Amino acid sequence: MRGAPLLEREPPAVLIQLPVFNERYVVERLIRAVAALDYPRSRLSVQVLDDSTDDTGTIADRVVAECAAAGLDICRIHRTDRRGFKAGALQVGLDASDAPFVVIFDADFVPKPDFLQEALPYLLGDERTGLVQARWDHLNRDYSLLTDVQAILLDGHFMTEHGGRHVSGCFFNFNGTAGIWRRAAIEDAGGWEGDTLTEDLDLSYRAQLRGWRFVFVPEIAAPAELPVSMNAFKAQQRRWAQGSLQTARKLLPQILASPLPLRVRAEAFFHLSSNLAYPLMAVLSLLMAPVLFARVSTGLREMALLDIPIFAAATLSVVSFYSFSQSACSGSSRWASGRGSGAGCGEFPWRSPWASASRSATRPRCLPAWWAGRPLSSGRPSTALPRQVTRQVTTGAASPTGCPPAPSRRWSSVWDS
Repeated sequence: MRGAPLLEREPPAVLIQLPVFNERYVVERLIRAVAALDYPRSRLSVQVLDDSTDDTGTIADRVVAECAAAGLDICRIHRTDRRGFKAGALQVGLDASDAPFVVIFDADFVPKPDFLQEALPYLLGDERTGLVQARWDHLNRDYSLLTDVQAILLDGHFMTEHGGRHVSGCFFNFNGTAGIWRRAAIEDAGGWEGDTLTEDLDLSYRAQLRGWRFVFVPEIAAPAELPVSMNAFKAQQRRWAQGSLQTARKLLPQILASPLPLRVRAEAFFHLSSNLAYPLMAVLSLLMAPVLFARVSTGLREMALLDIPIFAAATLSVVSFYSFSQSACSGSSRWASGRGSGAGCGEFPWRSPWASASRSATRPRCLPAWWAGRPLSSGRPSTALPRQVTRQVTTGAASPTGCPPAPSRRWSSVWDS
């Protein structure tokens, strides 16, 4: 890292936004996890965007006061009108800060201390990168069959869908949490808008239409809890489905009329309109009875030649989709790099030339001098600084308030020495 160009003399200012609504059971855990992030306190600010109507605010105020006493720049912003819901809260918080980078964590996430160390270099190495999205990990995957199935579905979404769209140069979306935005990208796209239920998907497409580049890094995992009840899971899926169709109605005309490559427009169309498949499945179920009657009348030989291969191919496609993602996340694939943590997620297990080139392009081409010695996705820190200097920055005595203390020295003074 010694030869990396000097981009900045000190770490950039980072704003962390924590949108919560009636999250009394997890809000304290979230705030304390964010307070433990390994980043200079002088360059970090935290906003608890709390629109709650229960006692979440009381709990948050107590933890915010403790962390503020420990030296963290943190505040709680409470709204009563909830205009724009989550999007409105995020925009209010954004207007109250001038930090060039914005991190968002939902209430059920527990970010690892090295999250900023891992993700921020991808933004610093390319000024046209507007977002870095991390993969979701699962704290309660083994809680029940429902959570286990959800984990498989989400792994497929991230490793197969996100990974495929990313390396092929197609649009993919910010997942609403566990990502770092470049503030300029949010503002250039028009800011947060609350006219859809999926404000993250909406902003993602508007930003990419403006030419901003998104990066998905599967090696960076952000642990989170999965819904443990069927009602909560159904409500989540209903919100995502409705929001994606609202975004499709809002942005698809603009996307299809844009000068983007045909493959990008086609993928965007299928991505945003994918939930239209469910009404078509209902129509298909109504046609099953007459179709089966007609097929039986044609004879078993014709059914064996036509129907069985189609059903086998359809089944194999689904099995392959999720097997691919589980192989990537477990690192069991012979192509996996083994650089992941937690679930062991490595690089994408395909090796086509365009994929390799895309992966190389997403990695930070240069890092600022103050980043020397910080661990990257490989898990191996560089040797640009003596080990004892790095340890002096990243460790410290526990605070009596329960919040981690500020680093004993500012990073810039360490990196510049």
